[in-house]
Amino acid sequence: MSKTVLVSGGAGYIGSHVSVELINSGYNVVVADNMSNCDMTCFEGVKKITGKDDIPFYQIDCCDYESVVKLFDEQKIDAVIHFAAYKAVGESVAQPIMYYRNNLVSFLNILEAAKNHGGCNVLFSSSATVYGEAQDLPVTEQTPRLPATSPYGNTKQMCEDILRDVVKATAGSEGVVKGIALRYFNPIGAHPSALIGELPRGVPNNLVPFITQTAVGKRECLSIFGNDYPTEDGTCLRDYIDIVDLAKAHVAAVARMLDDRMKEGYEIFNVGTGRPVSVYELVTVFEKVNGLKLNYKFAPRRPGDVVAIWADTRLANEELGWQAERPLEETLASAWAWEKHLAEK
Repeated sequence: MSKTVLVSGGAGYIGSHVSVELINSGYNVVVADNMSNCDMTCFEGVKKITGKDDIPFYQIDCCDYESVVKLFDEQKIDAVIHFAAYKAVGESVAQPIMYYRNNLVSFLNILEAAKNHGGCNVLFSSSATVYGEAQDLPVTEQTPRLPATSPYGNTKQMCEDILRDVVKATAGSEGVVKGIALRYFNPIGAHPSALIGELPRGVPNNLVPFITQTAVGKRECLSIFGNDYPTEDGTCLRDYIDIVDLAKAHVAAVARMLDDRMKEGYEIFNVGTGRPVSVYELVTVFEKVNGLKLNYKFAPRRPGDVVAIWADTRLANEELGWQAERPLEETLASAWAWEKHLAEK
């Protein structure tokens, strides 16, 4: 019998791509989302791509414990992938209470409901921000976590710790919780169908939507923050991973939990490409692949940006049997196809 995976925040950018890959791998998917940072575009896209019109959808706020309990009462959940969190670094600095309340309470509610319904496998959507300004690159899962540079980053660290502690506390009990934290680097791109992709509300917080919105004429000019960093071209170095590759890592991690192949009750994996790409290189590759000329300018450094970070992905490659495959050129072509799809609607 097919296992059922709850995807909290499943109508958003990453959640929608993960839902597609889960369904394509034979899992039943239940989506919960309060729609605070998305609309139904991507959820409808998931149904079109998979041909499934009957995906259970709960428009609930995971900060409302009673709503979460009702979902667990109605659905037999074998695993949860938790995305439901606010994720803008700058906004978290300006509104820390909002970030701590939402990101911590929503996760605590999911964990408590999972524990009280006989236990569960919980996959937490973490981030490379937990490493801060790492001294040794690339970062491995053993690289020390440094103090977070924002409340957003701090919530990721805290949720990792909460999951670890719940796993330890429930070991051997009736409500056993097993957990995996996936530390993402920089997800970019869109599904090859151009039916789902990144759909920020208002001003984008991520680079690629800013690039595509500038290219399509929604924005007048792209700002590249800082060209005086100690890198080859003076711009920051990042590990940009294709969104479909990232989604497939979730399927591999869920399968590891559900097939009882975990070596510890709580595990951590870096999910990236292992290749650093500068911000300037990303812009120029986008221009070349799509035959465009972007209007961009260099702007002062942005507070909180680390100079360089990229992943050592060997643990995920070996233990999950997964690796990033899609070339950067294809990813940036997909991002532009998605932006054009939105413009045609």
